[in-house]
Amino acid sequence: MQPSSAPAGAVSRRSMLAGAAAVAGATAVSAVAAAPASAAAPVAAGKPDRASRTVVFRDVRPFGGAATDLVVVDGRIADGPAPRGAKAVNGGGRIALPSLVDAHIHPDKTTWGGPWVSRRPAETIADFVEQDVELFRAQTRSVAERAYGLMSHAVGRGTRGMRAHADVAPAYGLAGVEGLAEARRRLRHALDVQIVAFPQHGVIRTPGTARLLEEGARRGIVDMIGGIDPIGFDHALDEHLDTVFGIADRHGVGVDIHLHDGGDEGVRAIRGIIDRTRALSLAGKVTISHVFCLPGLSGRDLDALATDLADQDIALTTVAPSRDLVLPIARLREHGVRVGLGSDGVRDSWSPFGNADMLHRAHILGWVTDVRLDEELADCYRAAAHGGADVMGLPHADLRPGAPADFVLVRGQGLPQVVVDMPQRDLVVHGGTVVARDGEFLS
Repeated sequence: MQPSSAPAGAVSRRSMLAGAAAVAGATAVSAVAAAPASAAAPVAAGKPDRASRTVVFRDVRPFGGAATDLVVVDGRIADGPAPRGAKAVNGGGRIALPSLVDAHIHPDKTTWGGPWVSRRPAETIADFVEQDVELFRAQTRSVAERAYGLMSHAVGRGTRGMRAHADVAPAYGLAGVEGLAEARRRLRHALDVQIVAFPQHGVIRTPGTARLLEEGARRGIVDMIGGIDPIGFDHALDEHLDTVFGIADRHGVGVDIHLHDGGDEGVRAIRGIIDRTRALSLAGKVTISHVFCLPGLSGRDLDALATDLADQDIALTTVAPSRDLVLPIARLREHGVRVGLGSDGVRDSWSPFGNADMLHRAHILGWVTDVRLDEELADCYRAAAHGGADVMGLPHADLRPGAPADFVLVRGQGLPQVVVDMPQRDLVVHGGTVVARDGEFLS
């Protein structure tokens, strides 16, 4: 799918934020899904039956290589042959690839699975925020129901992990994070989820938001406290960052700040984030999302800032919105910066687009960066799989012995062609258990 360009002067999620700074018909897999390890029946002596906790995925081609069997024991890839009596799944010569991780998505805002919503013109973040509230109040389905529909759809497309942002503001209270928490509970067997309390309306400019962020952290229903453009939107760099980092520090949670500001304002915000991460010993617990100011930096300035980000182990995420705004992933990784790829909004008040399909997002990453070589296409997939895992602190599902048995089976010739053609995910496996088949989540 080729992303289309907006007409000159048109306002969209992409153009507005820039200014502020998806092979059907594959044969079904003949499979017997294994029961989770926790459901294995004990033998007479009280010892677990090893075969009952083992699944063999026969005739699969890891990364498009030679056909082999993948043996899974206790939810992890195992070395050596499977014990007699193990459950078996026939892969039919399909390619086995690591499942994907969505490092940045907003499931609380989605209208996925509901009636079509016609969107109105908007020119500023404040305009979009106002439309967010109107759409929220017009919904007949709860946040939990809408988020569950979108998140289970993502599982069917091969997603194993997700960092989900939910709006927190007086207009919503904690309905967003509570809804995501319920969806996470229902999907705990199939999807690893981190929840970010996101102050879309601003932390300082919208009184009452800081108290709600604190309450969400105190109740333990969020994993991270969010922020948004401390200078360009909230107009209070120090107060904004002090509030966000103070809540995170008091409650032992992480930080994930949206930063669309470009130029000097964006760099100043990054410097403030680095300083507070260092001062509060929060290295490894802070993420900056979007970071539209970075791609415009000169090589020397980019390298210097990347070195400081790596020193405090501050992660970054990108949704690859355009060639000019996508993060320079390879260069950042050379400095040791963790970089993940995400979906952003999906069919919300901001945009009718989005599908929570991270293979499609890897395809978009390749498109906007104009890649051509096989290894470049494979790097796009790795950004969607291992990059997001790095941001979330998840082990790589790289199909090696000891790795989590989180993978997808697809028809194709090899990984580069899969990134381009985006075939149906015939089977999705999470922790050794089949959780989706033929693109459909198995509830």
